[in-house]
Amino acid sequence: MKLDEGFLTSMREAMTLLRTRGPAEATEAIQRALGGNADGSMHGTASSHSMPEAFTVPFERPATKHAETFNAREARGDIQDRGHFSTHTYSNAAGRRQYRLYVPAASEGEPLPLIVMLHGCTQNADDFAAGTQMNALAERHRFLVAYPEQPQQANPSKCWNWFKPGDQHCERGEPSLIAGITREIIAEQNVDPARVYVAGLSAGGAMAAIMIAAYPELYAAAGVHSGLPARCAHDLPSALAAMKGGKRPVRARRPTHDTASLPKRPVIVFHGDADATVSIRNAAQLVDGFSARPHEDGEQRRADAGGRACTVSRLVSADGIDAELWTIHGAPHAWAGGNARGSYTDPAGPDASAEMLRFFLEHPQR
Repeated sequence: MKLDEGFLTSMREAMTLLRTRGPAEATEAIQRALGGNADGSMHGTASSHSMPEAFTVPFERPATKHAETFNAREARGDIQDRGHFSTHTYSNAAGRRQYRLYVPAASEGEPLPLIVMLHGCTQNADDFAAGTQMNALAERHRFLVAYPEQPQQANPSKCWNWFKPGDQHCERGEPSLIAGITREIIAEQNVDPARVYVAGLSAGGAMAAIMIAAYPELYAAAGVHSGLPARCAHDLPSALAAMKGGKRPVRARRPTHDTASLPKRPVIVFHGDADATVSIRNAAQLVDGFSARPHEDGEQRRADAGGRACTVSRLVSADGIDAELWTIHGAPHAWAGGNARGSYTDPAGPDASAEMLRFFLEHPQR
């Protein structure tokens, strides 16, 4: 995408204000660059929070929580606490991260699948678990769920640093910490190594895309909700451009077609076409290189009463890798079908948690 002069001018102003007057004034310039409001709201979305400090990618703040409308999803909470939800810490040369681990009740027996869930900006493990209701699904279908947490020391808004070069590659930075947490759980719990998956929302979705590209031997498939392609940015300005829907930047030292950033394992993508924070163009870029299966067009799914319609495209790469792209019509920057007890949830959407689980279990490591 060729950035307009107004965008570039606002970004230059933001960098100058950061050096001379501090993050508050810089935030206003960043908002102008994104087309948002100086009070921290995005494209008319109400917010009670100020924007994060400079060099923190400003994802949309949680909107007012919707009333839960699906009794079946609400009922998941009735079984959520039967298992064991514990807190752990993992450290390596890149730093230290806390994570929460859900182990379903009666988990003895055959090895179980593991899903690693990466939260979005401003969220934590408990918030993300409440919104996605993945623990309740784990209790019902018997799998483990891990929730690595990004601390404010690493990013003022607790975003995963998907746009920093040092956090985009195998065995470096945050990817090494997430992979280390995954390996630790595999070693200490009754996990089936062939059924280990990674998923995330927003900044967490962008990091999930990095993880499946960097660690295809560790993760059998990935789920990316409202996220961005791996290595589509290398600093704050390029991250903001990518969020607005720009083309993936080509670094001078990289080949034109950076195949290292493409998924090497199956991937399922969810994105709302009314997302004002991360452009839906990123969803198409996540499945770049995949094409529609022969004799199969996008499936139009009608919404239940009060719900959202969506288009589901089932894709395949030249190497035979499966992908699914869910375009949710009218949906904002939020987890589809999520529970209103968590932030960034859209209860009216299709059940992204259940569909991710279905996709994952159809694709063990080969």
